[in-house]
Amino acid sequence: MRISAEQVREFCRDQIAHYKIPRYVCCVDSFPMTVTGKIQKYLLREQMSRELGLLEEPHA
Repeated sequence: MRISAEQVREFCRDQIAHYKIPRYVCCVDSFPMTVTGKIQKYLLREQMSRELGLLEEPHA
């Protein structure tokens, strides 16, 4: 079963506040994982920034 980005946003409209609805929704087949099975969020962030053409903001 596949779900579209619009279906995710529509579901969120009925469940959460409007400002919490995700701006970007990407469906992926797999996540970058560590050897212990945790998602490598920094790699996921970098990958999505490249795909969406977003500039990375410096963190404090």
